[in-house]
Amino acid sequence: MEKTKAIQKLERQMEGLDGNSIRYKVLQNVVNFKTSWIELGQSLYSVWKDKLYRDWGYLTFEAYASKEIGVRKDTAMKLLKSYYFLEKEEPQYLQKKEAADPSEAASMPSYESVNLLRLAKNKKEIDESDYESLKKNVFERGRDVRDIRKDLTAMIRQREETDPQEARKIRKDTAVKRVVATLNALKNDIEISKLLPAGTIKDIKDLIAKLEAEITG
Repeated sequence: MEKTKAIQKLERQMEGLDGNSIRYKVLQNVVNFKTSWIELGQSLYSVWKDKLYRDWGYLTFEAYASKEIGVRKDTAMKLLKSYYFLEKEEPQYLQKKEAADPSEAASMPSYESVNLLRLAKNKKEIDESDYESLKKNVFERGRDVRDIRKDLTAMIRQREETDPQEARKIRKDTAVKRVVATLNALKNDIEISKLLPAGTIKDIKDLIAKLEAEITG
């Protein structure tokens, strides 16, 4: 099979690097991306967590991902978060995968499916039985990410129909969390730039505290 220009570029970047270095291994994992996203996610997690990209002349992880390995930041973040999710929440799958025949690599779930499962686990609308059902669809049945997304949407809709009051509370809490996140970012910018007086910053902090109390109360 003829190599694409992207693969050829990656292989040229690998020339002259220590074959045992993590920088080399990340590039190698990108070349094998289609069948080894877990290895790539693991490598990217190390690069991101330890800020190794700075040692290689990149100021940000985004610049490293884009310029060195040709992967967009959002894709790179999904890969490393999906790997970390497996390591933390589903370590038995990683152990099973390590013991499996290499020829079975193509049957592993996509990182998109694992990432969706990761997001589903943190949703209030999804209970343990729903999560277990989604997990089976991802790991055992190997369903496509589009089908997993449909299943997740149906579960959330069913939960809202069963308990509309709880659904309203969830929507309210979600909206308040977004406002709190925006206010926190605004507060940090104001504190750094010192554009507004201390009294105004205190008012913003008080508002944030009240909103957070609304969520926990």
